[in-house]
Amino acid sequence: MGNLIYAAIMSLDGYIEDEDGKFDWAVPDEEVHAFVNDLERGAGTYLYGRRMYETMNGWETDPGIAAQSALAADFAQIWQAADKIVYSTTLQEVSTTRTCIERAFDPEAVRELEAKTSHDIAVGGPSLAAHAIKAGLVDEYHLFLIPIMVGGGKPALPAGVWTQLELLDEPRFGNGVAYLRYLAKR
Repeated sequence: MGNLIYAAIMSLDGYIEDEDGKFDWAVPDEEVHAFVNDLERGAGTYLYGRRMYETMNGWETDPGIAAQSALAADFAQIWQAADKIVYSTTLQEVSTTRTCIERAFDPEAVRELEAKTSHDIAVGGPSLAAHAIKAGLVDEYHLFLIPIMVGGGKPALPAGVWTQLELLDEPRFGNGVAYLRYLAKR
């Protein structure tokens, strides 16, 4: 059985993008990127909303992204090898392989998927993650804290949820980024 993991790169004040929708301040350096790649190797399935899927699909559709570095090429290979489920009422077709569209997020279907897989499942993007968090599906939180405060924007974590967590790991990187890995206590 795999774990459902929510990973987010976020500002110290809790945002994944600033008030202008920018997240260029969150681009990982080589050390962090290599660490992320190693974490993502365990993911057999990605769950995305439409916007996050459209952000991520370049890892397969734009060869220029993978050509930027060996780390980018490695991540592109990891991403392409995983299945993707996109939850959207508006997306008509996908542009990547190993990808299907679901019209609604069904917590029971995700529980069934988690029970029958040996790989981890990664939920991407705070909007879809909020549904999984509120349904009590998220097993682990992988939070990368960027040493910046952006003052507002899109929050990484939903409001109105009370969940007790156990800290499992907390490495720090040379650029000041802190990684916090938490287990959701049930």
